[in-house]
Amino acid sequence: MIVSFLKMRVRVLHHDHCFDGAASAAYFTRFTREKFFPDAEYLYTGMMHTAAQSFPEELFDGDENAIVDFKYAPTEKLTWWFDHHQSAFLSPADAAHFESRAWPHKFFDPRYKSCTKFIADIAREKFGFQAPDLADLVHWADIIDGAQYASAQEAVELKSPATQLVLVIEAAKGSETVHRIIRMMTEQPLDAIAADPAIRAQFEPLYEAHRASMDIIGSRAKLVGDVVFFDLSELEMDGYNKFVPYYLFPQAVYTVSILNASFRTKISIGSNPWSPSEPVHNLATLCERYGGGGHPRVGAISLKKGEIEEARRIAQEVISALNR
Repeated sequence: MIVSFLKMRVRVLHHDHCFDGAASAAYFTRFTREKFFPDAEYLYTGMMHTAAQSFPEELFDGDENAIVDFKYAPTEKLTWWFDHHQSAFLSPADAAHFESRAWPHKFFDPRYKSCTKFIADIAREKFGFQAPDLADLVHWADIIDGAQYASAQEAVELKSPATQLVLVIEAAKGSETVHRIIRMMTEQPLDAIAADPAIRAQFEPLYEAHRASMDIIGSRAKLVGDVVFFDLSELEMDGYNKFVPYYLFPQAVYTVSILNASFRTKISIGSNPWSPSEPVHNLATLCERYGGGGHPRVGAISLKKGEIEEARRIAQEVISALNR
């Protein structure tokens, strides 16, 4: 008789093309693999915010299913959840589902700068788990997702291994590279990952494109009161380094941009971490008026792909609100 022993499967849904999303998935993997599921197979699914956000049941195909650094899903199949976004719930009903009971493995705290640091603290305080060798990963996730760079130059010139990995994670096509980096992050230091020949081969052309995007933004951006505004919708760009506007316009307090990405039209809204005057608007709350969300200092609004004129109309309303 042949007996088949199938490996336990842990499905991890994470914010895709985001350093904190990748680092959160890596820290969660290390934590739960060592404390709960030593022989499990870990599988990853990158999630992106869309105009009609949904969580089909087929996403949750593991024996254990986790979401890290992304919105809450009100399904009984979800067994682990960590998030730190103000806009963590798609609806009041979703929030009510989360608050309906004391979940043993679901955690939410929007006070945290990064989800990675949140997971690390919960793992230590509630489950007695620590990973000293991942301290640098937690440190950089907090800097990167909390926009706590020392200067715009540090964020834009990409001289450190962590900032180089930000570029690869955010700009690489598809999710395969991100998932490879997640697996490397569970065990390897950031400098070793950034120096990996396969990662380096992706970084070099992406860095050239990053330099070119700085020239494009510089040629199109204009300062409207306290706001740097630029429209890249005709260029089919999926993203850009969000600190470039402050590198080019250090006097700006906010930035508003329009992108026509591969799967959505996106309005990005941010605030200058090194602003000469303190930002006073909660950007997550502002974005929520249009179905978006984020953090108090950075947010986004997703529309259906091709809704350029609607994006331009909203962008002008947002600029007016930020200048009031």
